[in-house]
Amino acid sequence: MLAEWLDDWLDLALGGGCVGCGRAGRLLCERCRSTLPTEPRRVRPRPCPDGLAPAFAVAEYADLVRRMILLHKERQVFGLARPLGHLLAAAVRAGTVTGARTLLVPVPSRSGVVRARGHDPLLRMVRVAAAGLRAGGADVTVTRLLRQRDVVADQAGLGASERARNLSERMAARPDRLRALARTKVPVTAIVCDDVLTTGSTAREAQRALEAVGVPVAAVCCVAATRKRVPLPK
Repeated sequence: MLAEWLDDWLDLALGGGCVGCGRAGRLLCERCRSTLPTEPRRVRPRPCPDGLAPAFAVAEYADLVRRMILLHKERQVFGLARPLGHLLAAAVRAGTVTGARTLLVPVPSRSGVVRARGHDPLLRMVRVAAAGLRAGGADVTVTRLLRQRDVVADQAGLGASERARNLSERMAARPDRLRALARTKVPVTAIVCDDVLTTGSTAREAQRALEAVGVPVAAVCCVAATRKRVPLPK
């Protein structure tokens, strides 16, 4: 009853509605929220980049989850950062190893892309995930350890091999963040975080950049993964 009243009030005050079913009220109604997946699964791009760390995602990049990611990223629907962050946290739990502090390292976006969007959607989701994990007792911290070293062409529309060439050695660790990490003298492992795993080329480049400076990568964790679809014969 209270939830229904809140939905009605939000719709009246903000003109909002559920991004899933369109019901007046909150961005994600309880019914649509209950349909979101909760169990992480091991995923693997096809073809898979050589040496890619174990990869985990909670959802397929389709339907409601795809809509949520795009609205949050491109339309600045910031209220979706929390449910998306919770999905990412579930994937991170599957990839976490014990015995060391876990660094959640977002895949870096180009500075021009961040400026154009007006926000960093992945960083926002990773921070939500970290807060939830810490509340559960996990020793995790978010660090923007990586940066784009050169201008990279837009990845949209590129195949697996083209993405790999486009990203080859284009990421590097930030020296100041690396020095600060070294001063802590705490054993760490890293988890590369992204919103969507497609070909795995971006995640593999982030993994390479971390391992090049001695930071071990335990896993690649994402909200969603694309499914390889093979055209049916005519």
